[in-house]
This record gives sequence, structure tokens and C-alpha cells, in this order.
Amino acid sequence: MKKVLLRNLKEGQIFTEPVFIEGDNLLVPAGVEVRKKDISRLVSWGVEYVETEGEVIQPALKNPVVIKQETSASAAPYRTYLSIIEKMNQVCNNITANISVEVLFINEISGQLLRSVREQRSSFISFILGGEIKGRDMAKSMVNTAILASLTAMELKLPNHRILHTVTGALLHDMGMLRLPKAIVDKRGGLSPLELQRIQSHTLHSYKIASKEMHFPAEVAAIVLQHHERWDGEGYPRGISGEAIDIGARIVSVSDAFEAMISQKPYRNPMIGYQAMKNLMSDNLRRFDPNVIKAFITTMGIYPIGSMVLLNTGAYAKVIEVKSSSPLRPKVKIMLDDTGKTPIKNDSNIIDLSTEKSYFISKAVDPKEINPRYERDIKT
Repeated sequence: MKKVLLRNLKEGQIFTEPVFIEGDNLLVPAGVEVRKKDISRLVSWGVEYVETEGEVIQPALKNPVVIKQETSASAAPYRTYLSIIEKMNQVCNNITANISVEVLFINEISGQLLRSVREQRSSFISFILGGEIKGRDMAKSMVNTAILASLTAMELKLPNHRILHTVTGALLHDMGMLRLPKAIVDKRGGLSPLELQRIQSHTLHSYKIASKEMHFPAEVAAIVLQHHERWDGEGYPRGISGEAIDIGARIVSVSDAFEAMISQKPYRNPMIGYQAMKNLMSDNLRRFDPNVIKAFITTMGIYPIGSMVLLNTGAYAKVIEVKSSSPLRPKVKIMLDDTGKTPIKNDSNIIDLSTEKSYFISKAVDPKEINPRYERDIKT
């Protein structure tokens, strides 16, 4: 780890990795601002330095101006997203080490995530496709699944307490994977029958963690137990079907499948959002509740927020808003002009395809297929 002298630690700094005091004592998680009282506390303790593996991503501002405040405000949702992932990573580490996790801490994460999604809906959807976080794969997967599940549950107009149960179940649904041998979980080739059986046992481990170790109510435990049950009854662990499967589990099943398809895995590359949506729509009453699929598509659109698309003009654009009334014609922001080469740096090139009929999407594209020379420009 790198040492950061206390005299160089400033109020408002944000680091890409957690900051520690004297070994394993956490000062601030990744993505969370250093506060004035944090520094004062260190001074009173006589601490000379802190340690981190990260870099400063937002230095403190000596003379803040209006423009800087605007930039900070636009970055706030992403800092919250990083903070939630860091908290879930702490939970994962404790579960792996068989250290108990306080239910109140999980409830705090669930509440923060749900409030953030309600307040910054489009931003949080965009982070699922566009957030670049190295490591913390399990925590990131759980948080992304919970974001998707919360949006779908809201679209289905579930009662507020059931929405919160669904978010909590989504955050915990794969905890059982942490109790399995890493060699099996990350295996690149095909699984043997015994290895497949071990993988499928993660739902039972997750159920035990949620119900026996954390003492969550039956509604939450049912979600983690049943999220791999299938609409046609061919799932596990009990082979139940249709509406006998808990509604929260049906929502998490779809959300988890989408998140898995768009994520990098040891055994395959990620899909683009459009292809993942096509896969869900072609399910045909096998794995998923059709009503949940419909709600998921209404929420996410055929081209999810954050997707890169090629327009009929030759310009590359990023999807920034979807509309349930016109899922094939979202609002987009032009990132590269009609030559496909020149970056567009302002917001004047935002086009609502539902009203601008002369424009349409030719195809969805993988950002990696676009000239790497412009990669930074299309991500901003």
C-alpha cells in the first residue's frame, strides 16, 4: 500500500480504493469523501499517515466556483454507487471469513440503494453498463442486480415493503457462492455433474445465510432460495413453477440473468445490453415470468441507458433516456459525428428519436468496436 502523509490529506478528497489507518482500520471506503472531522480525529490521535492502494479522483478545492460545484454534483450519484459497492464488498469479505454481519448494516445498504435509484434513476441504470470498477466483482454484481430488481418491482407497482424486500433479497441472492470453492466458481471449462451440483447448492447456502445467520424475514429468505426456480418448473432447488415462485424471486431471476449476460466472466466476454435484452425477450415462457419480462423491458428499453448505437446518419450515440411508449426510439446523445471520427463535446446534440423521425438506430454497437482513439470521448 502507498502511504499518504497526513499533511497531504485534504477535506473533500475521494480515493479509488479504501483508505486505512494503521493496517486494517478503515478511514473511508472507496468513492467516499474525506471529511474535515476525519482529519481532525487523525490529528488528535497523532497519526502521521494513512494507507491506500488507490488514487485521488477528486482533490479538495481550495477556491470552489460555480462550475466546480456543478461538476461535483454530476459526480455525486457515481460516488454513491461506488460507496454502496464498497459496503457490499465489506459484507462479502465478512461472509467469506465467517464473520457475522449486522442486519442493520444490510438494511442501511438496501435503503440507500433504493433512495438513490428513485432520485437518480437514469444515472444508476447507466452505471450498470458504463461503470468501470476493477475487482469487487461479486459486490458489483449484487448491487447491479438490486438496482435492476428495484426498478422492475417499482414498475410492477409492488407495495413499498415488498420492493424493499426485493432489493434486500437481490443484494443477498448469491452470498452462498462465497461458501463454495473458488476453483469451481471461476472454472473456465464445463462443469462435471458433481461440480454443477455444488454450484446449484449456492441457493441453499444463501438461504441459510439470510435466514439463519442474519435472521431476515421469510419474504427475503424466499427470494434468495428461489431465484433459480424457473417459470416452467425446471429450475432448482425445489422445481416449483409459475406463480408458486415468490414474486421477488421472479424479479431477481430476470435481473440476475441480465446482469450476468452483460458482465465479464472467466469463461466468456460480456454481451452488449441490446443483445442481452433480445435474449430475455426470446425466453418464451421457459425461465421467466412473462409479466416480469414485460416490466423489465418497459423499465430498461430495448436499448438500455448507457448503450452505444450507430444512427442512420453514420453518427455514434449513447442512449441517455428510454420511453416505454417508444422502446425502439430512445433519447440519445451524439458522441461521434456523422463521419464516426470527430467527438462531439457539448449537449446540443441530444436527439429524441421518438419525435425526430428522420433519425433512427441502425444497430447497437460494442464500444470496444469503435476506434480506441475515441474511447475516452464516448465514455464521458
